[in-house]
Amino acid sequence: MALRLIDLSQEIFQGMSVFPMHQKTFIMTNMTHEENMEATGSDTLGFSARNLLISEHGGTHSDGVWEYKKSGETIDNMPLEYFWGSAICIDLSHVPSNRYIEIKDLEKAVNKSGQEIKKGDIVLLYTGHYDRNFGTDKWQTTYSGLNYKSAKWLAEKGVVNIGVDAPAIDHPDDLDFSGHLVCGEYDITNTENLCNLDKVVNKRFLYIGLPLKIRDGSGSPIRAVALLEE
Repeated sequence: MALRLIDLSQEIFQGMSVFPMHQKTFIMTNMTHEENMEATGSDTLGFSARNLLISEHGGTHSDGVWEYKKSGETIDNMPLEYFWGSAICIDLSHVPSNRYIEIKDLEKAVNKSGQEIKKGDIVLLYTGHYDRNFGTDKWQTTYSGLNYKSAKWLAEKGVVNIGVDAPAIDHPDDLDFSGHLVCGEYDITNTENLCNLDKVVNKRFLYIGLPLKIRDGSGSPIRAVALLEE
């Protein structure tokens, strides 16, 4: 059986777009090859490295439940099964940014995909926002998102990780952060800032997006990938 690997992760770089409440990304040179050779006295090999200052929620990342629920598990204590496993991606790219994703949208999208949501699934929402607006002024401000009822609909079906190709699973106008609120109520995670979901839409596949083992972490950048059978 042949497998195809699809990268679902955004690039990490200084100046990358970060959700307004989080730390901007800075990348600093720790030591150049030349500086290292001078320090070691070697004239054959030098080592170079950089330092990263990045939010636990910078770029493509998953949330620890503790971020939005004081009694919730931190990222290092959450089940790894929340970050890898069987996944489906459903098409919600027709939902305009001026309204919320509703239960009827999810139901239609699942039916159109030819898939079904199973307990323990990871469900990725293809909104098309990355394709349309990444790198523009609309990226952090103009996208659709789940309302409380639609997020709860997913959670009650046993979904353990809700992913999206936008800065948040919530609508930008939703100051209750309903998607995160539901994730806290059901002790599940969500994954934001995905990309390339057009390559997996309406498919079932193996998803892997493991977080760093950050002690007491509120979340973690991840390298999200999909494995599809050829």
